[in-house]
Amino acid sequence: MTIAKTGNISPLDPAAAEPFYRQIYDRFRGAINSGLLKPGDRILSARALTKELGLARGTIDTAYSLLAAEGYIQARGQAGTIVTPGLRAPVASTAPSFQSSVPAVSFRPDSILPFQMGLPALDEFPRKIWARLGARCVRAMQPSDMTHPSVYGLPALRAEIAAYLQVSRGINCSPSQIFVTSGYRHTMELIGHALLKAGDRVLVEDPGYPPTRELLEHMQIAAVPVAIDGEGMVVAEGLKAAPRARAAVVTPAHQSPLCVSLSLPRRQALLEWAARNKAWIIEDDYDGEYRYVSRPLPALKSLDREGRVLYAGTFSKVLFPSIRLAYLVVPEAQVERFEEVSQVFAAGSPELTQAIVTAFIKEGHFARHIQRMRKLYAERREATTAGLESVLGNYLRIDPQPGGMHLILRLQDKRSDRRLVARMREEGLYGEALTNWTTGGGGASALLLNFTNVDSRRTAELLGKRILQLL
Repeated sequence: MTIAKTGNISPLDPAAAEPFYRQIYDRFRGAINSGLLKPGDRILSARALTKELGLARGTIDTAYSLLAAEGYIQARGQAGTIVTPGLRAPVASTAPSFQSSVPAVSFRPDSILPFQMGLPALDEFPRKIWARLGARCVRAMQPSDMTHPSVYGLPALRAEIAAYLQVSRGINCSPSQIFVTSGYRHTMELIGHALLKAGDRVLVEDPGYPPTRELLEHMQIAAVPVAIDGEGMVVAEGLKAAPRARAAVVTPAHQSPLCVSLSLPRRQALLEWAARNKAWIIEDDYDGEYRYVSRPLPALKSLDREGRVLYAGTFSKVLFPSIRLAYLVVPEAQVERFEEVSQVFAAGSPELTQAIVTAFIKEGHFARHIQRMRKLYAERREATTAGLESVLGNYLRIDPQPGGMHLILRLQDKRSDRRLVARMREEGLYGEALTNWTTGGGGASALLLNFTNVDSRRTAELLGKRILQLL
């Protein structure tokens, strides 16, 4: 194989739809799947390939990170990088093609890049505490812990979540109302099967989290976009557009992605509409803990007196995404219905992971971790904003916002956010385009950049200079 033995690799296609890192990934993966590169074969180092192709080192690192994350290659230090020993490649003809209709933008990327959305501060996670709790849980395992996990969630974890929500979010619920899921998509799937049906209409925020619209579309449910202003979803417009909608999906604490909070009058209007029409409100509280200018706002669920709000929370933003644990609080009257649906559609999350999280919460580590992260994120948000503005201030404006984990950088001079994001990805930087979060892809151009892993103003300035070269 010329890539492995001679170091020769033909030029990449600058006109292709895929960014350079994806083209490199495709070539190596194809060579491995076809048997041209065999388990144990050594491949070019990232440094050598950077020189060979004349690309930025970050582009090569991104491609190699994807290959390593999927188990195709392993780094062996001074021994170089090799194809994973013992790897059993699939038949080449069945390998999926990336020349499909799947969009290039992923809303759950498996990389770790500067500004990557959805990632908490991985460098500050208390791994030693986590490892100690994990070891203890493994030693305590009994045969009964090794059977199929409960499809509703570990009882002890459900109890801890109920206690946490009562204190931190003002939600009065019993453990039986809590269903542990494997993430937001699983949560929405359960709600869809339990309470919605094909042909229903559901109000969604615009701009809003794109996977919500995709999930509803796959369930043959019509998503009705509702505009966002400084007070959150413009509820009156949504009710006028679809007064008989079956549900509304909202992010009241920090609207995703604009970070504004849903005002109290609009919360009340939404609750009154749901009670009057026997409709449902799905409250996605994905990062409600992180508010920096005042205390976190009470959850919309805490105002619910008619049992119309379903509260969705997640551990991805406060712990780490690969934990794949989230939870849903359902109205008491719907517990039996969700138990029935869970028996059919839920597989249950790994009990060992749930046991570790339970211990993490019960012993106070969870609350202390959130407090530390709230303080850290406030500092990193300020440092990142200052660093980026010092470099890019003539080309963009950063929105002021009370909380959340990302910044919104409004582009000037009618620059395309999608084009800039594509160039950033090629250079090993992450970013998301606000127009990709808007129905129809219109609206103002802006970058969505996560700041939680930017450790200083100096780092932000260096990253800002890399963006400046791409403008």
